Amino acid sequence: MVINRLDGINPLQDMQNAQRLQNKNSVRDTADSINLSDEARELAEAYYASKVAKETPDVRADKVAEIKEKIKNPSYINAAVINAVANTIMDAYGI
Repeated sequence: MVINRLDGINPLQDMQNAQRLQNKNSVRDTADSINLSDEARELAEAYYASKVAKETPDVRADKVAEIKEKIKNPSYINAAVINAVANTIMDAYGI
């Protein structure tokens, strides 16, 4: 008597190996992707805006120094300057 194989014949093994190879190939074909909700986009935009606002200086020192020098000059404050400032304030408040 001759025994060729001790483990027997497993017809499912060939099928499982073929499926593994197919799964490996299909995984390689797909690419990663991400989808962000509108709420997440808005939060990211708000975060970026707050970060920029924190990094921006509150006062422009050069502009403040320039205006202080102009105010020291008595001829600077005249009717034209007062009207321009008043118009700017009124425009800001929508009056």
